[in-house]
Amino acid sequence: MNTARQQAPGEAAAARRRTPLDILMNSGLGKLLRGIGIAPRQDSGESLLDLADALLSLRGRASGPALASAFFDLYEASDVAARQEFLAKIHDRHPADGKAIDKAIAKWQEKRDDASALALNQASESVSRRLINQLNLAPQGTRRLIDMREDLLAVPKGAATEGLAALDRELECAFIAWFNAGFLELRRIGWDSSAELLERIIQYEAVHQIQGWEDLRRRVEPADRRCYGFFHPQMPEDPLIFVEVALTAEVPGSIHAIISEEREGIRPSEANCAIFYSISNCQVGLKGIPFGNHLIKRVVGLLKKELPHLRTFATLSPVPGFAKWLAKEQGKDADGSATAPGASDLRRLAARYLCEAKGKGNQPLDPVARFHLGNGARLEAIHANADLSANGQKQSHGVMVNYLYELSDIEANFFALTELGTVAASKGVQSLLDEPEGGNRKANGKKAKSKSKDALAA
Repeated sequence: MNTARQQAPGEAAAARRRTPLDILMNSGLGKLLRGIGIAPRQDSGESLLDLADALLSLRGRASGPALASAFFDLYEASDVAARQEFLAKIHDRHPADGKAIDKAIAKWQEKRDDASALALNQASESVSRRLINQLNLAPQGTRRLIDMREDLLAVPKGAATEGLAALDRELECAFIAWFNAGFLELRRIGWDSSAELLERIIQYEAVHQIQGWEDLRRRVEPADRRCYGFFHPQMPEDPLIFVEVALTAEVPGSIHAIISEEREGIRPSEANCAIFYSISNCQVGLKGIPFGNHLIKRVVGLLKKELPHLRTFATLSPVPGFAKWLAKEQGKDADGSATAPGASDLRRLAARYLCEAKGKGNQPLDPVARFHLGNGARLEAIHANADLSANGQKQSHGVMVNYLYELSDIEANFFALTELGTVAASKGVQSLLDEPEGGNRKANGKKAKSKSKDALAA
């Protein structure tokens, strides 16, 4: 006879509503926590703080990975408000131990040996950094920490605190170490890559939107097209950053020539140029981690080895801040909707914007220019009517530019920019800067175009 009592509907619903915290406290790990006097509170923000405290107190024990996993289970089950409450409080909850640091400094001043240096380093180590290292022990810990930083970066500026800023610095420093370019895998992404990875390429493309699977196929399958990405060992199917490359006979002056459905392909042996036409960062939580410069230089080296006949390595890049800057210069609304000047004037004004408009640290105001010029590239040519898409018209009135990567000049270009604030520019771009407003623009435009072609062929 079966004497088991059936659960009432309310009891079944309550069982289904058990939180990750309930599950944790009923597990063997929960017994361990109770044994050391830790019983997390039911409020999700406070219970996350309690679990973080427990994780720090269990440093070095075998249960650390299990508790880190339990923490993330609760964190991911909590709402955004509870997550951000935890992030705002955790750094301030564990301030630096002033007494321990003073003691370690005194020991170092007395002995000045390796042991005292190590003791000083340990005493001054941020508790937040120790917690980050402990959380990384969880399954998929690195991926989950990236998502946590995305939550942190989503906190409105008005609600930001010194504790949040300090935690962000700790996360950024940890990621810079973990995502060192030397640890990353450079992989070619092709039509034969996994569906999971290809779906993410469609999702992450941030420069020229991919219009479905056939559009993606045109970008990664043909012999004259390439796509490369950096991958971390813990995220083998989720790229950190990727770049799309077109092998062309000459440097293009419009994006239509690269991504058009009607374009005619060429054999790689016929190509003279490798054009980087789209670079997309994929992980919001890795903002500020420098991947792009390493990726481009690695891909240039790889292509030189595979196709040694290639002579030119350049970009076809957007100018995302141009329309806003121009509207401000002309005293108009800064939404890019005002009627744009003619093509000759646009090229001249864009040259002025890219070479002379500066932001923080006397660096180029335009973010894409700041990236490529900061990598040591040269501003080679400026094209009007190069991006006729709605986004291209809105952000730059259709202007696009070529940045040239000449490996022998990279260091000199970088020095000129960082030390002198000077933008490396071709003779063609310089002629645009020298062109007087209202002067003989037609003749000057032809001259600039000729010089630009000469420079690209050099």
